[in-house]
Amino acid sequence: MTVFIVGILIIWNAMASGDIAQITEALAKTHVGEVELSYKGRGLKLDNAESVKEMVKEIEQCQGLQSLRLEGNTLGVEAAQAISKALEAKSELEQCHWSDMFTGRLRSEIPPALKSLGNALMTSGARLIQLDLSDNAFGPDGVKGIESLLKSPVCYTLRELRLNNCGMGIGGGMVLASALTECYKQSSAAGSPLKLKVFIAGRNRLENNGTTALAKAFKVLGSLEEVHMPQNGINHPGITALAAAMKHNPNLQVLNLNDNTFTKRGSIAMAEGIRFLRCLKVINFGDCLVRSEGAIAIAGALREGLPFLRELNLSFGEICEAAALVVAKAVQGKADLEKLDLNGNCFGEDGCEALREAMESMNMEELLGSLSDDEGEPDEDDGEPDEDDDDEEDDDEDEEEEEGGKENGVNGTKDIIEEKEEPHCSSEFTSFLISPSAEKLISFGAKRIQLIEQVDVSDASKVSEVFLKTSSVYEDEPEVKQAVFETTDALLRKAFSNSHSQSSSLIFSLIVNLGLLKSEDKKIKKVSVLPGHLLALEHAAAQEFFPVDQAGILEAFVSRNGKVLESCSSARDALKTTLVKRTTA
Repeated sequence: MTVFIVGILIIWNAMASGDIAQITEALAKTHVGEVELSYKGRGLKLDNAESVKEMVKEIEQCQGLQSLRLEGNTLGVEAAQAISKALEAKSELEQCHWSDMFTGRLRSEIPPALKSLGNALMTSGARLIQLDLSDNAFGPDGVKGIESLLKSPVCYTLRELRLNNCGMGIGGGMVLASALTECYKQSSAAGSPLKLKVFIAGRNRLENNGTTALAKAFKVLGSLEEVHMPQNGINHPGITALAAAMKHNPNLQVLNLNDNTFTKRGSIAMAEGIRFLRCLKVINFGDCLVRSEGAIAIAGALREGLPFLRELNLSFGEICEAAALVVAKAVQGKADLEKLDLNGNCFGEDGCEALREAMESMNMEELLGSLSDDEGEPDEDDGEPDEDDDDEEDDDEDEEEEEGGKENGVNGTKDIIEEKEEPHCSSEFTSFLISPSAEKLISFGAKRIQLIEQVDVSDASKVSEVFLKTSSVYEDEPEVKQAVFETTDALLRKAFSNSHSQSSSLIFSLIVNLGLLKSEDKKIKKVSVLPGHLLALEHAAAQEFFPVDQAGILEAFVSRNGKVLESCSSARDALKTTLVKRTTA
């Protein structure tokens, strides 16, 4: 405003004297709104002080400079130092658009150039709002070049930090995380804590360790509204760390983690992380290998929250048809939804048509993106995880699970409940689980409810096994039927009283055990399905304690993949009928 008033006075005086040259110069120096100098995209090769002589002059003469655009040129150390000298007097500078300005430079040239520019800003006393250094490929050393700047008062006011495609690597991510944390601490001590809103760092090879370090910084900040970290080689440990951090950023609106590797564990953690983020509008988990179990977990988060969601991208995630239908049902009622992207998954022609019909039945068919790249239904041998999908899995534990156990003659599954893995219940009940029989179950009498309630329900896979072993002794004889239903109802009632995520995990386990879905979790095995399994489930599903949303998930898989239950068709149809009633009531 001061610049504007001064300019008006100069123009007034010039007009009074009739000096046209003075009027022209005054107009050039008078700015309304943002004061910006732009050299964007000129392809200038700026090697030395002479090459930036005119630029330096323009910077020096620009009163109240707020924004400087240098992107799309190539800047050498000497040229950067000359520009820095001019910036030392620019205390009103707020935006530095400095992406793609080191093309063709040696990596060793970039840190000193960045340090010169950063030192100039610190000398000037500027307070930045936006810093964009994207597409500079400066590596970890480049991050060290801006480390002091990021910790300084210049960045106490920073709202947007853009570092896309800079090749920071794990080390650079850690340096950046430390600098942001220190900036927050110092700015808080100064009475004005850093409130970073936009963080962009795609294509930086951050991997798990770099991401985990940044997640800790995000948790401290708590002010993020947009996070873009696609293509960073992150798998479930890093995704889990980010999910925990997002819980502490309640104003988050955009989360883009495209082309990383969630797998089941990362997806479930992320679903928990975003569940209560009411401001979240755009979710991009495309090409993230969320898989069917992960998609169902994310659908659970959609049902419980995210009221203002506009876009959901779960494309190219190895999601099956039934899981996609669960996701589709979960977006029903999202009034702001503009696009649901499920392209490139494993639906097949019939599955794609079923998904379109489901969206049409909710008057949302126009919101469903193209399915032109659908991978088709998986072959019988598909769906198992690749060996390299999840390097962080506990391989030793998995090997123990596969090697241990003995054949159970009741249901043809391997008995994983051995003495070293007792489900925290009495020896009497453990003996029954090792060798289930109707006679043993009946012999417990009324005590069987107390025994089943001693089962530790924190491990969903173990609860599923106990349920299946107990229901395997089902007989169409009143006393046995009652004993089975009472016992399995008591078990599921306790299990479903836990958190939503544990309830979902139990349904996942049951779906996999029944052969309705292949899982990446090696601990969960398919059983030889018996009518008792399905009838006990049908009885439980009719009870109030059985969550309606979990009944909906089970119904989707029984309806779409019910062929695998053909040997128990009568029990399957009864289960399906009950599930439909629960979900449409």
